[in-house]
Amino acid sequence: LCAAAAPNLSYQELKDLKKANVLHIDVRERWEIDRFGKIPESINIPLGELMEALQMDPTEFKEQYNQKMPSKSDPVVFSCLAGTRSKQALGFAMSLGFS
Repeated sequence: LCAAAAPNLSYQELKDLKKANVLHIDVRERWEIDRFGKIPESINIPLGELMEALQMDPTEFKEQYNQKMPSKSDPVVFSCLAGTRSKQALGFAMSLGFS
């Protein structure tokens, strides 16, 4: 799990953050979600779609992912299976101006 303020988060830290309305984006592939399960209250945006998704029109994002598009200052946490893709996702988001 990755967030800009704390590059690695524990499960408990994530649970605490989710109470504060943090958007949790799971960047695993859809087949991984099917195989290993969905993380409650997360949205799945596979890493290969993330750059495009974060640059969508907010209406299009809502239609595609059934979630309000985060603003560049909204708190977002990325997760994957082992941490490598979530770190890449964090880099992508920061390169687009997300803080």
